[in-house]
Amino acid sequence: MNPRPRGIAPRAVLLSADERQELERRAAGRTVALQAVVRARVLLALADDPSPSAAARRVRVDVKTVRRWRERFLAVGLAGLDDRVRPGRPPRIPAEVRYEVISLACAQPEEFGVLFRDVWTCESLARCILDRHPELGTFDASTAWRYLHAAAVRPHHEEMWLHSPDPAFRAKVTEVCALYAKAPSNSVVLCVDEKTGMQALGRPFPVRPAGPHRARRKDCDYIRHGTRALIAAFNPHTGEVFGHIGATRKADDLMAFMEELAQRHPAGDVHIVWDNLNIHHDGPSGRWTAFMERHGGRFHFHHTPIHASWVNQVESWFAILQKRILRHGVFDSVEALAERVAGFIEHWNSSRHPFRWKFKGYPLEARESAA
Repeated sequence: MNPRPRGIAPRAVLLSADERQELERRAAGRTVALQAVVRARVLLALADDPSPSAAARRVRVDVKTVRRWRERFLAVGLAGLDDRVRPGRPPRIPAEVRYEVISLACAQPEEFGVLFRDVWTCESLARCILDRHPELGTFDASTAWRYLHAAAVRPHHEEMWLHSPDPAFRAKVTEVCALYAKAPSNSVVLCVDEKTGMQALGRPFPVRPAGPHRARRKDCDYIRHGTRALIAAFNPHTGEVFGHIGATRKADDLMAFMEELAQRHPAGDVHIVWDNLNIHHDGPSGRWTAFMERHGGRFHFHHTPIHASWVNQVESWFAILQKRILRHGVFDSVEALAERVAGFIEHWNSSRHPFRWKFKGYPLEARESAA
């Protein structure tokens, strides 16, 4: 006589070949989350032995855990092993208030009664929100920051841009880009400009170098020793720089510099790229017409568009000079400043190179003009 069975037989877990292969992959995966590994091992153990207690001992988890994932799998398959979406705590601040924070940050503070403030801060945003929604009770700056951060809104950050109103912008840029792409036959291209206001600033105490956990330090006080101006010509095809350092940047200074350029390039045409500064034009004296007559019409002047001096490649070299020499330099006299700048020009020319300068606005026209 067979013994009477005790209790109800456990529900069997039957796996298809694809399900078993996927569970074995999860159970052996080294990059799989631990929870997924445990759930896969539970089901594999139940497929071999339907007893929840035996599976619990094998996987070393609580028997309630085994029963939970068995029921979830039997109900919806492998999808039942994923975590369910939990609703979480209801938000204390309504969604419309969060959107209002972003809307305020994208507008001017004075439009909402916040006087004498041109840029929002998180504190001023929080106060404005509380004034508009006193029922919230509390709304701090950190909450405003989280909402702005999530929306990638940074009202205190500022970027500058420059629009050229020149109606001939397209034609002028195309002309300059053509010179950069390829110099005309038997000619040289030079980018000319002036860097004024180079200050010879001294320090009453020596600059202290940086160290571990310590930034470079210099005294906040300074001593003005005067200024110098640099007139420079940059060759966009070789990277060579020729410069003249003087006390002023007047029409006579520029004329003397151009005469030196004429001596450095005694033969062939010279194409000058420069901006629309007043001394770059003839003026009442007709200075450049007379200059052209003295040098047989070899010089050709190409002006960058209005408010687009960045098209001039010498500006890129000026930025390097500013970053490497002028910004952090300490000069006890204008002579020391001039010597340092002249030394940098010599150093640059010893390993000169052209820039990988690109203008993405009209690349096709630049290539066509250079062909």
